[in-house]
Amino acid sequence: MVYENNTLELLKVQEINNTTNFSSYDIASTDMTFVWNRGCSTSIVVNQIVYELLKNDIIILTNHHKVEKVGFESARLIKFNLPFINHIGDEVENSLKGALFFNVTSVPILSIEENELHAFETSWDIFCIEMKSKDNMQYDMLQSILKRIIILCARKLKKEKTVMSSAREADILREFRFLVESYFAKHHDVAFYASKLNKSPKTLSNLFSSLSDRTPIDIIHERIMVHARKQIYHTTKSIKEIAYDLGYEDIQTFSRFFKNKEGLSPIQYRERGRQTQVNF
Repeated sequence: MVYENNTLELLKVQEINNTTNFSSYDIASTDMTFVWNRGCSTSIVVNQIVYELLKNDIIILTNHHKVEKVGFESARLIKFNLPFINHIGDEVENSLKGALFFNVTSVPILSIEENELHAFETSWDIFCIEMKSKDNMQYDMLQSILKRIIILCARKLKKEKTVMSSAREADILREFRFLVESYFAKHHDVAFYASKLNKSPKTLSNLFSSLSDRTPIDIIHERIMVHARKQIYHTTKSIKEIAYDLGYEDIQTFSRFFKNKEGLSPIQYRERGRQTQVNF
């Protein structure tokens, strides 16, 4: 079921099973995707990392994730783009900027308990009903249901993670990750992001040291590497093109950076990927 209009808002709600065509898992077709495993335990490969999903686990993906080797017995997908939620409310925007969608160092997986299942089931059922409605209130209703689901997931994730920090400090870290997601291909220095947050680089680094096991530059580099691996492994772009797209003026600087992080040069990484595909 698909909702879209002439102002570019897009929402897809879909049931999938083990006979569904692989193209159904095309995460890149929308900005954000909830995948709710409704069948038995299974695995999903995201950016070449294997994740195990139990029944009623929800994995949350964005369009920079490459999904492959999926074997769902039964699952539900909710896929939507940013224009659909542009005016949905500050609390939802904060959830999106946080661990739900822009925590680029990991893929969030929520385990829905039995006593929590009714709220998610009810939201899904109403979604399916409203997707079939064609009156002038459909858009508002669909936004409201999606907002409810995002908040349910954010609340669940908050329960699963103990955050030993003030709300303001946590907001700064979330905002930093959101900024990295937006500018990682152009700006590689901590000073740029610190200025966007009205902080000095030292203050930002001190904040990270008290709340995280990663530094700001770690987050920037990890996000660059996620994109670099994807482009090298899954496209035919030259290494020079990939380096340029990621803001590197010359291929040598990019190659040194990549090898330092991966242990292989970009060319070696691509060759290894090709050999793996042939052997597979």
